[in-house]
Amino acid sequence: MSKTHITRRVLLAAATTVLASSAWAQAAWPSKPITLIVPFPAGGPTDVVSRIVGKELSERLGQPVIVENKAGASGSIAANQVKRAAPDGYTLMTLATPTVFAPLFYKGAGYDVTKDFTPISMIYDLPIVMVVNPTKLPGVDTLPKLIETARAQKEPLHYTTSGAGSFGHMSMELLQDMGKFDMQHVAYKGGAPAIADTIGGQVSIMYADLVAALPHIKSGKLVAVAVGSPERVSVVPEVKTIAEQGIDGFAAVSLGALLGPNGMDPAVVERLNKEMKEILATPEVQTRILGAGAIAKFMPAAELQKSLSADYAKWSKVVKEKGMVAE
Repeated sequence: MSKTHITRRVLLAAATTVLASSAWAQAAWPSKPITLIVPFPAGGPTDVVSRIVGKELSERLGQPVIVENKAGASGSIAANQVKRAAPDGYTLMTLATPTVFAPLFYKGAGYDVTKDFTPISMIYDLPIVMVVNPTKLPGVDTLPKLIETARAQKEPLHYTTSGAGSFGHMSMELLQDMGKFDMQHVAYKGGAPAIADTIGGQVSIMYADLVAALPHIKSGKLVAVAVGSPERVSVVPEVKTIAEQGIDGFAAVSLGALLGPNGMDPAVVERLNKEMKEILATPEVQTRILGAGAIAKFMPAAELQKSLSADYAKWSKVVKEKGMVAE
């Protein structure tokens, strides 16, 4: 028997073993409870959405999905726990945007979200909206008007976000660079007090989570100037995107996604991806997620990997160029 023939037999046997192993894993998994780690405290959008998704997954997979909150360091504690876990499909994490960017601000974060995890599915968007206090800035209801007003001020206009180093902060810094205007950031510790003071007139402008700001937009206490996403958002279809209003190419979307440890079996990832696609297409689930402060959005694993890598490279540049620090 020739050496070439032996080599082909060995390769064929190896390939058959891999396929059989993958098929077995898909058939056998899951055979015990799954832990879904949330990198933030109970009660916030990421936690509530995780519990909604976890319940649906539990029913479909026939095993309990146990939500475990591991808050701290913008999600770094949770991320490292998942990074060190066995890639067997029994430890998963709901990734949120602050955890993606924590390594940019914390030298000891200990992980790289583009390399140390297995992307499974996007779960939700947290659309960002620029709002103004109509009493403080009357008539400013579009981005061009806001930019014109900002350029005309002797002293910089003040804007707020949920905190220094937050996604809103990064987004506004990028917007000012692209739009060639300047404003002064006033950092708050959390979105709720920032919205409250924007309504109260202590600051005039906020870059806020859309769903949190939506009731105040509808009541007229705040005016929506633009959304940061690349497309308009269904809950405020009349509000134009930043790109539509002259800042071509601008896009800023905060997200939530399902990840696992690096090296998960592709068959398990495929099964989870399939279930997530069906779950997020359910009108009832979409309504519940919206009530939690987010918008359900599915994205397959390969596309999610590209999105995370592109976002990390884009925002890393902003953070370094601006010398930004987190609170």
